[in-house]
Amino acid sequence: MDAEPLDAWAGRARVRRRRLRTVRAYAFGAAGLLLAGCASMPDHGEIRPVQASQGVDSQVRVFGVPPADKASPAEIVDGFLEAMTSDDPQLETARKYLTEEAAKSWRPGSAVTVLSSGLNRVATRGEKDPEGPSWKVTGKKLATVDERSAYQPETGDAQYEEFLQLVQDDEKQWRISKPPSGLVLSESDFQRIYMPVNKYYFAAGTLVADPVYVRQRTDPDSRMDPTTQTVQSLLAGPSRWLGPVVESSFPTGTELRPGTKSLSYDGQNTLRVPLNDKADNVAQPQCKKMAAQLLYTVKELTGSRLDQVELLRADDKSSSLCSVTEVSAAAIAGRPAIPEYQYFVDKEKRLVRMKLDTHSEDQQAKPEPVPGPLTTPPAFKVSSAAVTYDERRAAVVSEDGHGLTVVPLVGGGPMPQPMPIGRGGKAATLTAPSWDAAGDLWVADRDPQNVALWRVPGGAGTPEKVQVAGLGDGKITSLKASPDGVRIALLVERDGHKKLYVGRIERPDGKGDSSAVSVRELRDAAPQMVDVTTMSWAPRGRLLVVGRENGGVQQARYMLADGSMIAASLPGATGLSEVAVAATEDEAKPKPVVAFSEDGIVWLPPGAQWRTAADGRAPVYPG
Repeated sequence: MDAEPLDAWAGRARVRRRRLRTVRAYAFGAAGLLLAGCASMPDHGEIRPVQASQGVDSQVRVFGVPPADKASPAEIVDGFLEAMTSDDPQLETARKYLTEEAAKSWRPGSAVTVLSSGLNRVATRGEKDPEGPSWKVTGKKLATVDERSAYQPETGDAQYEEFLQLVQDDEKQWRISKPPSGLVLSESDFQRIYMPVNKYYFAAGTLVADPVYVRQRTDPDSRMDPTTQTVQSLLAGPSRWLGPVVESSFPTGTELRPGTKSLSYDGQNTLRVPLNDKADNVAQPQCKKMAAQLLYTVKELTGSRLDQVELLRADDKSSSLCSVTEVSAAAIAGRPAIPEYQYFVDKEKRLVRMKLDTHSEDQQAKPEPVPGPLTTPPAFKVSSAAVTYDERRAAVVSEDGHGLTVVPLVGGGPMPQPMPIGRGGKAATLTAPSWDAAGDLWVADRDPQNVALWRVPGGAGTPEKVQVAGLGDGKITSLKASPDGVRIALLVERDGHKKLYVGRIERPDGKGDSSAVSVRELRDAAPQMVDVTTMSWAPRGRLLVVGRENGGVQQARYMLADGSMIAASLPGATGLSEVAVAATEDEAKPKPVVAFSEDGIVWLPPGAQWRTAADGRAPVYPG
């Protein structure tokens, strides 16, 4: 039998099955009757109205259809694959396509395989085969989501292949005896069922975002709502990729109080989280760090305001371990200060700064030279720069691209001596530098004879070469250390294409066991793009990436650091060659995206359009 794309046969199957299932949703008032496409509900049981203010999606659920009597092996395979996409409790309808033993042992929550295109399935053995019918299911793998909910993009042309074995039960009904090890979903089904969230852990006193995926509705296995799923994932510990460089304040074995399926808010916008007895004896400073982890994790999930998180003891529903407010959690989180200025190199090749009022259309930004030795006559000519988070020092690359100098932005005095990096060759070799939250300075040398990633401890120590595991023959053309100090984004050129990778920074004084600082486990941070032009870290552990997909035009998209794409994109990205985003968590006063284009320095305030800000290039925020 020839292979048949799942998209085609699933479409015909849905047409048949809609005769067996109905969608009913009522809205009151002017909204009228709401119909929900191919989503479905059981054709029996209680029918609940949908309030017009809620929208259809808040009530509609997708449910699988049980196997028909005497269904053929092909219909069993088709029905099972479709039922895996349903919202049934414990995926009970999908289990009806399995033998009794397979239904008991199947663990769909253990992993999710995401396919970039439709499934194909083909019969490898027919009904008359002595071993019974078998079907091969194949597709192109986009990513996997492991048991800790972490998303891992696939590299190259990874293929998915599994064999579904069918047998007849005592009633001569065909059933699957060997199901897939976990869930197998198309990209569109995965995006419908799951949503990205950040959970937070500590590294050197700073909270670090660890992106994971949870189900958008109640989880079929645990019966937990999305908030509770996320808290459970936080308590289970960080993802394997981030685990070596972060730590959790929760004692080992800490879980939600048994039976907790939902977490809710009280009238004072307080979330109360009941824990088991592993957390009962923690000291107050540790308890408050635990609560801060929870507050930052949960506040991104809810549309309502979250002012406080309170942790409850295991033995008493009302006995408090500790609590933190949003203000006190911010003090614990150790985030970089909100930037006061934006910086760039003007047409005279001076480092300048400016303030932009993002709430006023009338105020014109006026650049001013930065204070300190850089403007002492004769002014030092700069090709690129980076400014520390406290805005007291700048690292500047000289006009010829060979010298790197750390300069104070307060007081006067002569220009310091350049660092012993990037002295060879005629062409400019040093990338734009970058500071991390620990105060270390990063830069890459692109000299073909001295290709290397360099770190300057504290911005003043002896420069150290940093090993980048997995870099191979790739050349780093641009870099940006993350504000949390545990990740670094590298733009790597290989075979004429520039790809974006994120590596984990392991330090000897951290949880890593390396004897020197190194960058490990590079992962593709923009697998959908064949060429990346520029990038910048953005709030909440995201990246703003400017690049081009295969056959597409240049675009700018926000992406999670795990390589999964977020739908949000920026308008008018064509022509942008450099971007900068303020990595501030102050959503009440968001800073604009700043970019370099053919029009010079342009900026994009939240909810507005691009505006020309100044004549210059190499825009940066502190970091």
